[in-house]
This record gives sequence, structure tokens and C-alpha cells, in this order.
Amino acid sequence: MRIALCNEVIAALPFDRQCGFAAAVGYDGLEVAPFTLSETPHLMPAAERAALRRAAAEAGIAITGLHYLMRAPAGLSITTTDAAARETSIDVMRRLCGLAHDLGAGVLVHGSPDQRRLDPGSEADGRKRAADAFAAVAAAAAEAGVVYCIEPLSKRQTDCINTVAEAAAIVQAVDSPALRTMIDCSSSAVTEAEPVPELIRRWIPTGLIGHVHFNDPNRRGPGEGELEFAPIVTALREVGWRDVVGVEPFVYEPDGPACAARAIGYVRALLEAIP
Repeated sequence: MRIALCNEVIAALPFDRQCGFAAAVGYDGLEVAPFTLSETPHLMPAAERAALRRAAAEAGIAITGLHYLMRAPAGLSITTTDAAARETSIDVMRRLCGLAHDLGAGVLVHGSPDQRRLDPGSEADGRKRAADAFAAVAAAAAEAGVVYCIEPLSKRQTDCINTVAEAAAIVQAVDSPALRTMIDCSSSAVTEAEPVPELIRRWIPTGLIGHVHFNDPNRRGPGEGELEFAPIVTALREVGWRDVVGVEPFVYEPDGPACAARAIGYVRALLEAIP
């Protein structure tokens, strides 16, 4: 089980220093939010992509994935009635698969709650447009050799795709190994009918889960709230999870680096304590 830090936590640092810091405090990788790199990350030149990958390698850390995919460029949506905006959004999704490949990342996590909100009065059509967008990107993900994950998010954040079951239904309909869903502990803890450990035991053995995020429902890092992570780690051990877990807090107190360092210390202690 490898542990990655979602890089927006320390985005105030230049990218090479993000890599060095994350490696120094004990992370195996960085999970990169493309908007931290550029206002048009899907159009990043090859030389810049190579430089980012080189910076990570020199720090001894991997770029494990991309997440928060649709924040840049502005104006993206996979549910909008605006066909041109939707096509632009799908084009960005496809190009980000190529960016992930070039950075050596294996997974993309499609959360981006604001870019999938449903238009009032057009909810059913909006959900279908979202499903069609994910179907459209599956081939590009397969060609790039990456896994594109639909991230279920809490109803506090979005009204489109809130549970693993809803995301899994889209994944099963598309029927591509390059399209999967994932488990976000924060959203799952407040939205799902069953506890996170049971969600893990039920869904990971299906092969439909491509990623896991560690965070608390209070939007802080793992161990900073009421959600118990020891049972979650136990469940991941039981189902044989050998892939990446991303640490994704949203509240950084006293600051991003301190929050990141505390989180990895907590997670490493759990991994050592739970065989």
C-alpha cells in the first residue's frame, strides 16, 4: 500500500519543493491537481511534462495520479445543456489522460463537484450527459494506459453521483477496464448507508474500485476527526489492497505542510500497527 499526498495541500511551494517535502516526510507519491500546474494543464508542452516527471524522480517520489480534474480551464461541465461546453470538457478529460501518462501517473480521479452540478429541471438529462462523458473518455484512458475513476461525492458537494453504487452502475454500463470508481472516506462516511470498512469489503473485491482517498468528514486529514481509520486500514488489508491511497484534506491548519506531515505520521503509524 503506497501513500500519496494530494499536492494542492502544499501548492504554495514550487513543484520541485513539493516533491522534496513530500518525500522527506514519508509519502511515496504526489497526486497532482492539474490546476496547480497551469490554467490550461491539458495543453502543457512536452518539455514541461518531462520537467515535472524529472523533478519527482530526482526527489525519489512518484507522481501517482491526477485528481480535481475539471477546475482548469474555466467553464467546464459534463452535465451542462451547452453542447459546445460539454464537448470542450470531454476533450479536456481525454487530454488529461495523456498528461497522466506522460507524468507516469496510473490513475485519474474525477471529482470536480462544481463541474457536474445538475441544471434545475433537467436532472435526469444531466445525469445521462455525465454518464455519456465518462463513456466518451474510457477509450482515451485505455489508449493512454491509465485508469479513469468516477469519484462519488457527498450531497453537500454535488447532486450528481453521490454513492459508489451510482458510479459503479455507469462503470458497468461502459464495461471498460480503464473506467472505474473509487472510495473517498470523507464523502462515503456522510453519504453511504454502510460504514466505510464495510463499503471497502463489499466493493473492492468486485474489481470496480480504482482508488481510495483518506480524509475525514470534517474535511481535515485522517485522524483529525471522528472517523476511525484503524478499521478502514484493517478492511483494506483484508481485501488485499496493494495500490495507492491518496491523503486529501481540505482544511490546512496551521498550514499545508504541517497538515501533510501530521497526516503521513498518523497513517504510517496505522500501517505499522495493523499487519
